[in-house]
Amino acid sequence: MEKLAFYLPLPIYSCAMTQIELNSMGIAKPPSETRVVVAMSGGVDSSVAAALLHEQGYDVVGVTLQLYDMGQTAPSRAKTCCAGQDIYDAKKVADKCGFPHYVLNYESNFKQSVIDDFADSYIRGETPIPCVKCNQTVKFRDLLEVAKDLGADCMATGHYIDRRINDDGQATLHRAHDHGKDQSYFLFATTQEQLDFLRFPLGGWSKDKTRLEAERLGLITADKPDSQDICFVPHGDYTKVVKSVRPDAEKPGDIVHEDGRIVGAHNGIIHYTIGQRKGLGIGGGVSENNEPLYVIKIEYDTNRVIVGPKESLSRNIININDCNWLEENSTEQSKDILVKFRSVMQPIAARLLKAANGNAQIELQSPQYGISPGQAAVCYEDDRVLGGGWITSTERT
Repeated sequence: MEKLAFYLPLPIYSCAMTQIELNSMGIAKPPSETRVVVAMSGGVDSSVAAALLHEQGYDVVGVTLQLYDMGQTAPSRAKTCCAGQDIYDAKKVADKCGFPHYVLNYESNFKQSVIDDFADSYIRGETPIPCVKCNQTVKFRDLLEVAKDLGADCMATGHYIDRRINDDGQATLHRAHDHGKDQSYFLFATTQEQLDFLRFPLGGWSKDKTRLEAERLGLITADKPDSQDICFVPHGDYTKVVKSVRPDAEKPGDIVHEDGRIVGAHNGIIHYTIGQRKGLGIGGGVSENNEPLYVIKIEYDTNRVIVGPKESLSRNIININDCNWLEENSTEQSKDILVKFRSVMQPIAARLLKAANGNAQIELQSPQYGISPGQAAVCYEDDRVLGGGWITSTERT
């Protein structure tokens, strides 16, 4: 099988009397003198990234973060991230290829930065995205510092996102070549300083290519299923996790129609999300012609779940805070963009309005449904990631 290349050829830059050729990591060293720390989650993507970099002669060091102990054992085929089975698989890949591999216990950091935040977000009636928080804190903050301590020239991951260098020599982020696997939504909070140090070798690949290479290399992860659940939320039972972290999370309250009628009762707003239709516990006869009702708002202060018809979910204004921008002219206050407020959606037309306090407002060209606080709104210019922020509220005008 023909071996697949990571990158297009890189330019040669003139330096005094000599010419320095950059390697495929964009570093002016031979691969053998270039140390690359690879964040190995135990899945096929990071396994292939590490194995191919090693095959190309780089000084590879694999690092796996133990984030959550789920009591898994090596024979089980877990579909989670950075737990028992995944650590075992990452180590087997490193041993087969012959590069060092370290496991770092980051359970405490992960609980504080990701799990606690996840629980608190649900208690506030939001819909959190823990994978973004994990990348923003534990992986691209804490692990990146570990990589530097290990003397790395750069750190690589198995994410499907395209990192490019523009004409000004600045690293930029773009959607992956395979839009079906694109993970740019989860990486919007990557800072410019982090991006300068990070590499994403699989950004130009499809998943099929990755699995073909895994088979060629004889990796144990070649046929390993992709992770489906949030790593610390097995089987999607997020309320169980929230209650284990915050035992007092369930507080009974009213389910209220948008016209003010009390139409039911709930045993905790953590059981509801914006746009939810099923499992509301509301009998018939509430709406005209028994039309279905949806959760249109969750009020943390009053402990109420507000329901109404689908058209009441329609929103065309998104307010965001804690913004991170990855564009040269980040001071530009207004521009036409594309935006995603869910990872799996296609970007849609909008206008970005930045505020002086660092927050921003996004005006959607067409109203959308089921936009929830706690999610991220990620902004694009064509396929380039401009950045984004966390949704605090939505409006309809």
